[in-house]
Amino acid sequence: MADQPQITAGAYLRLVALGALIGIPAALLAALFLAVVHEIEDVLWDDLPDALGYSSPPWFLVIVLPAVGAAIVVASRRLLPGDGGHSPFDGISLEPTPLAFGPGIALAGLGTLAFGAVLGPEAPLIALGSVIGLSVTLFMRLSEREERVLATAGSFSAISALFGGPIVGGMLMVEGGIALGPALLPVLLPGFVAAAVGYLIFVGFGDWGGINTQTLAVTNLPVYDGTHLLDLLVALAVGVLAALVVTVARGIARRLATDGEHRLGMPALLLAGGFAVGSLAQAADLLGADSKDVLFSGQSAVPILAAADSTKIVLILLVAKGIAYAVCLGCGFRGGPVFPAIFLGIALATFATLWFDVSPTLAVAVGAAAGTAAVTRLLITSSLLAALLVGVNGLDAVPAAVLAAAAAWLVIHALERRGAQPSVAPVS
Repeated sequence: MADQPQITAGAYLRLVALGALIGIPAALLAALFLAVVHEIEDVLWDDLPDALGYSSPPWFLVIVLPAVGAAIVVASRRLLPGDGGHSPFDGISLEPTPLAFGPGIALAGLGTLAFGAVLGPEAPLIALGSVIGLSVTLFMRLSEREERVLATAGSFSAISALFGGPIVGGMLMVEGGIALGPALLPVLLPGFVAAAVGYLIFVGFGDWGGINTQTLAVTNLPVYDGTHLLDLLVALAVGVLAALVVTVARGIARRLATDGEHRLGMPALLLAGGFAVGSLAQAADLLGADSKDVLFSGQSAVPILAAADSTKIVLILLVAKGIAYAVCLGCGFRGGPVFPAIFLGIALATFATLWFDVSPTLAVAVGAAAGTAAVTRLLITSSLLAALLVGVNGLDAVPAAVLAAAAAWLVIHALERRGAQPSVAPVS
């Protein structure tokens, strides 16, 4: 990108204006995608069991539905261009997404997210936002560099719908693009404008109250006031453990992606992965946990996890979710790697709440920061995300969250140097 001709001042102002225009449709598409995912989830996991006479999903739906989702992902990857989007094992991609890839990415994302696979929505949203950004090229001729700027702007706006505003998503983009050096800000400014304008559809403008959407916060957490030495030690321990858990999960995923696809082929591996995820969830249910807390990204289950009062249940969820996460990373599902890692980090921190009476607010903050840093290797983004999750009740927990993120970052890089962690940039 550095070798390409510089954008003139007039052309750059045009890009900023186009970023503002892109912001609204990119945010609307993100909101629509998330709404469709939640609507399908409600139909499959609430309405369908109710229609069959069950108060909760029966065992056969728990096992079969993720496999049905896997079949949808297979269809999208085989029949539509773009292979269903970026592999979650390779992290979060900020590369421009061609318009033709949009339908396949959306379908693969729906088959993954709504049917219970253990991945998050951040990757499909980034890609679909990029598609909106590049749609401008249908109406005007732009250089390759200008196209990349607008693709990034669309991704900015779309991801702000998930992360509760443009700050966390913007920081993710900043840390992910830090190698650009002084050239970074001109690339990102249209994106910040797009994210700010796009987020107006959620917060409202004037007398219009905006679109009601799920905010990035864990409600009903107690106020955390003051920090103690034990809390800081817990933060460091959670950071180290989260890095180890993510490393193990990625190691299992790497083995599945290489050996499994070579032996079975992509369709069979995906279907087997779907059945494996459903079976893990059902096994957890038989042991006393809720199968729905094992399935999905984990975002909606965090409040339940934070309020857990049983070491046995937390351990079951940690093991089952961790293995299911590894399966989904390695078997070919399409989604983001961040939110399941957050759930695993919070599960690890919840043990400190159960054993040492550490505040659940602190547990959510340090667990979220550690899990995010372990999978993205982004320190400031991880700390910001943790602060948003706990809200004003957990502001005093932010220093511990920073320590947890730093510990996870150091362990991940140490493992990578020793060859235990695949050398893949999680944000590229």
